[in-house]
Amino acid sequence: MSRHSENITASAEQNRRQVLYWRLLARLFDNDEQPALESAGVAIVDDLGLPAALLDPSVSVDTLVQRFPELAAEFRDLLVLGEQPGEREAGQEVRRAALVSKLLLNVFATGAGEVTATRLAAWQQDAGWFRQALGCEDGRQAGGAGGGAGGGVSDRELASVLAGLEADLVSRMRLREVLADPVLARQLTPSMSLIEQLLRDKANLSGVALANAKALIRRFVDEVAEVLRTQVEKTSVGAIDRSVPPKRVFRNLDVERTIWKNLVNWNPEDQRLYVDQLYYRRTARRTTPARMIVVVDQSGSMVDAMVNCTILASIFAGLPKVDVHLIAYDTRALDLTPWVNDPFEVLLRTQLGGGTDGTAALTLAQPKVSDPRNTVVVWISDFYEWQCEAVFAGLEALHRSGVRLIPVGSVSSGGQQSVNPWFRQRLKDLGTPVISGHIRKLVFELKNFLT
Repeated sequence: MSRHSENITASAEQNRRQVLYWRLLARLFDNDEQPALESAGVAIVDDLGLPAALLDPSVSVDTLVQRFPELAAEFRDLLVLGEQPGEREAGQEVRRAALVSKLLLNVFATGAGEVTATRLAAWQQDAGWFRQALGCEDGRQAGGAGGGAGGGVSDRELASVLAGLEADLVSRMRLREVLADPVLARQLTPSMSLIEQLLRDKANLSGVALANAKALIRRFVDEVAEVLRTQVEKTSVGAIDRSVPPKRVFRNLDVERTIWKNLVNWNPEDQRLYVDQLYYRRTARRTTPARMIVVVDQSGSMVDAMVNCTILASIFAGLPKVDVHLIAYDTRALDLTPWVNDPFEVLLRTQLGGGTDGTAALTLAQPKVSDPRNTVVVWISDFYEWQCEAVFAGLEALHRSGVRLIPVGSVSSGGQQSVNPWFRQRLKDLGTPVISGHIRKLVFELKNFLT
């Protein structure tokens, strides 16, 4: 093919890609179809041998892949850049543009008006395909090592964007009607956004709707608890008490130390190590229980952290020698310690919303501190308090007494919580910086305190 012919072909390919992307932009910013772009898009997709359903935003990516399984491999890692444009065969870039347009349209064109459970479930499946297309799994950078289409967007940042879109869809659902229908309720996938809506509306639910809401909350709590439990399961409680001799049983045998101490008895002639003495690990621990006081701001902005931390509190409450207390507050404070072992019951007793007055929580928390050096206070809030000076003075007093103070701005699997900068700076100056980010950070801090 002559250079002139190649240039004409490249120009035509570029024009077809532009048509597809112009159509994408038009549909993202305006629900009304543009006839010229729609007819051009149909012609391009047909010429590529792709199904017409690719242009229909009402058809989910999951449905499309079920009907045309050969497209599954193309959607995976679709937005991870490998070879540059122009290096693919003629038509491949246009084909890629068609698939990219489908994916972006389905994920980001969420429309307006009421949302059904079926629509939410389809969007969640499309969001899963979007994550796969970005190669963003297990904390990897979206776009892979080469930066990709995501421009180095982290898994956490991507989760934050998708969570925002999902929250908007959930907020537009006729949730009470969906919950009252057992078939539709079963189609709901538990998510943080859905749980927040259920917690906000639980007082208005009854009968079948309330039972289905509780089942969804229980499912979500159990799923999150399973993940958090694996992060905590290796936690050992209490420092080793070296005044107690080691128990001489096989499970306590320190093999490495035994070999090292007996190396002088190695016989090179018969290639054997003769052991004169066995060494055992000390396993006895302090019997004084560690006290953990978890204070949770239950205002609406803290639902993610509240859910995660009430579940985490229940897990630590199940460990030996850990005495866990749980307090929730807005303008009033509620001692939820009797239910600390069951985060499901705790969540049902919380009431999202209202103001934020930490002095009420301090009134309940301070009398619980009987042994400051053996106490940790985990305070979860965005710290937008009505009485900033008074609350900070109370937290400072706890810290000065010897209590381990762990202020938490957010603990989630994605997204960043806004924290009052006045509090953030003063807590940092106090030597107790606010934890914000993944819940693993909080688990790490608590494990350090308990071991």
